Amino acid sequence: METGLPKFDSAFSIDCVIFGFEAGELKVLLIERNEDPFKDWWALPGNLVENDESIETAATRILYELTGLRDMHMEQFHTFGEIHRHPLGRVITVAYYALIRIIGQKEVKPVTQYAKKAFWHAINDLPKLAFDHSLIFDTSIQKLRRRLSYQPIAFELLPEKFTLTQLQLLYEAILSKKLDKRNFRKKMLSYGFLKELDEKQKGVSYRAAKLYKFDRRKYNKIFQNDLEG
Repeated sequence: METGLPKFDSAFSIDCVIFGFEAGELKVLLIERNEDPFKDWWALPGNLVENDESIETAATRILYELTGLRDMHMEQFHTFGEIHRHPLGRVITVAYYALIRIIGQKEVKPVTQYAKKAFWHAINDLPKLAFDHSLIFDTSIQKLRRRLSYQPIAFELLPEKFTLTQLQLLYEAILSKKLDKRNFRKKMLSYGFLKELDEKQKGVSYRAAKLYKFDRRKYNKIFQNDLEG
């Protein structure tokens, strides 16, 4: 987040909550800070907005500088403006979040001295975070859970081809609860936007499962029909 600067009266910052899914675990991207305040603490990728840039431009720049990720679609989800959330002065932060596929992504690595490293961390075992970043994260996961109930956002975290077991594990990771296997599969297949492929898993030691793909065109058609109907 914000770097060590002289005491100021008011400023804007950006904080980014980037979710990924790997090995059956929902993960969030963290950095190890290299600047006061909270030097050596874990934190969400974030920093101050410069005077000559827009909020959107700042979000793109800050995420790249602290993680090396670029060309990502992020959405604003909340503004945090508690008076004493920063020890050096009044900082209002605009929080963004994004869902990405970890598989195939290049190694995350800061390109600035403000962070020592960037890394993926399982959400069920998060360390204590700098500033109010624990609150920002908690707010983001609640937003993610709400969206999951009415939009097929889970498919943005999965590989292009996936099994129903992988899909269920992702839902369970986001919702933080176990789901009945039979009911879950019946519900997912009833939506009509899962395309069963003529393929199975490869390179597994257990019985290979069928692979599926999210049919976005069919989903858009179903969604449009619902709007018109």
